[in-house]
Amino acid sequence: MRRPRHRIRHLLFVLPRGPLGRLGARIMARANAPVERELARAAHAGRDDTVLVIGPGPGVGAAALARTARRVIAVEPSPLMLRHTGRRLERLRRTDLAVELYRATAAHTGVASGSVDVVVSGQNVMLWPDRAAGFAEQLRVLRPGGRMLVSSRTDWLGDERDALPHEMRAAGFVDVRTWTWRSGRTVSVLFAAQRP
Repeated sequence: MRRPRHRIRHLLFVLPRGPLGRLGARIMARANAPVERELARAAHAGRDDTVLVIGPGPGVGAAALARTARRVIAVEPSPLMLRHTGRRLERLRRTDLAVELYRATAAHTGVASGSVDVVVSGQNVMLWPDRAAGFAEQLRVLRPGGRMLVSSRTDWLGDERDALPHEMRAAGFVDVRTWTWRSGRTVSVLFAAQRP
């Protein structure tokens, strides 16, 4: 049985649902917005690009990517967060934008092989139950030369900051880069990698 603190964290951020999930959505929308917008900027998604967003949460990063991409696919295990993302993307009212939302995970996106130009995962890689399977899946869905960008708060990374680049390389990614990004008191590490 989960300890109460872990259960609350799970309902707030891991698989948000119910009143705690709605609170978690508000917290994530505010706390993660700066780094998610930074990830979207760093992704350089253009009008011809298809972007896969892993765990969009309340959709702030997905909306930032949708301002420049041709197509946004968002996969999220929480139905509540998918609804938040859908509402946020609807407000863009871009008629030339294709949006697809799926209840799925990083390890099982349901997206066709080699169909994505950019994969973005903001502040949730540390919550993936199986990161090796998640990175293998992102490599599978990316087109040759496609890029993946991931971020995590330093306080959630712990001593795994050096492990993530190794895991990306082990999955088959190349040109793995890491940098630190700060917004107020929150410090995040961003990781970028490319599919050969």
